[in-house]
Amino acid sequence: MADTVQTQPPAKRWKIDKAWAVIVLIPIVLALFDPAEVWPMITFALTALGHTAPFILFAILAVALLKATGAENLLARAFEGRETRMIVIAALVGGLSPFCSCEVIPFIAAMLAVGAPLSAVMAFWLSSPLMDPAMFAITAGTLGTGFATAKLVAAVSIGLLGGFTVRAFAKTALFVDPLKNAPVQSCGSSSCCSGSGADVYSGQVNWRFWTEAHRRDAFREAALENLFFLGKWLLLAYMIEALMLRYIPADMVAQVLGGAGLWPIILGAIVGAPAYLNGYAAVPMVDALLAQGMSNGAAMSFVIAGGVSCIPAAVAVWALVKPRVFAAYLGIAVVGAVVAGVGWSLIA
Repeated sequence: MADTVQTQPPAKRWKIDKAWAVIVLIPIVLALFDPAEVWPMITFALTALGHTAPFILFAILAVALLKATGAENLLARAFEGRETRMIVIAALVGGLSPFCSCEVIPFIAAMLAVGAPLSAVMAFWLSSPLMDPAMFAITAGTLGTGFATAKLVAAVSIGLLGGFTVRAFAKTALFVDPLKNAPVQSCGSSSCCSGSGADVYSGQVNWRFWTEAHRRDAFREAALENLFFLGKWLLLAYMIEALMLRYIPADMVAQVLGGAGLWPIILGAIVGAPAYLNGYAAVPMVDALLAQGMSNGAAMSFVIAGGVSCIPAAVAVWALVKPRVFAAYLGIAVVGAVVAGVGWSLIA
């Protein structure tokens, strides 16, 4: 009888959440250099978080409901019918769907694999990271319903711009054979939701989700995951907002990103990408910049360009398409951001 060799299971590695780590480090570092500002900063962040709490709660419950009922299945209808219709519906659905940028990777990979046109996929890709129900609620609560509505319109419009641009140049070298050989089918981003939601997505829509145990589990998991996700990022964002208001000279912001004209809007789009945390954390940041003199148009171009080019959104596209298509994705986003900024500056 052969001897059996027992192997110990690999030890679990503790994974440090970078957002929580920064949340802890900020007051520690501030205590070393300016201890008198620690408590005002914490008070400001917690007060702002409490003010936003009703919007956060609404957003969490709305997203959990969509996941538990399986209403995400309705997204597939955006890729049926004539190409023009697909582009329009994909842009609309992308701006309203609750997916984070990485959650759509398996779905988009499957659609491209079965022959869905790149034009419709591009429309969805561009509009999806810019707006969702949670982001609309939080943006409206901080920057106003007008700004949130304008951003939603801009998200859908940029999706349409991208979709019809790809359709117009579909036969050129830029968009021929757009896919990489081995699309990534999973997401390592902490902003993505996991768990039973994927099982619900593959099933049928059932609005009476509480009648099925796995749907109740999906509702609970989605609600808790989004609670912690939104809570940590918004707390971090409000802490950063407090620091910005305290230490960044208002006249410098007003000089660089304030005033009328096209240049502040273009600059807002250019600095949007490297300055962006994510769509939720950017809201308080923009609120602070507006308070210090940032122009309305620059604020809009900042959130649009940053939303499309932030790491999760960019990785979702880079994972599936070739560099030339990725470059077109970024180019369309920047152009759309500048146009959105100009439009908002005229009506704000």
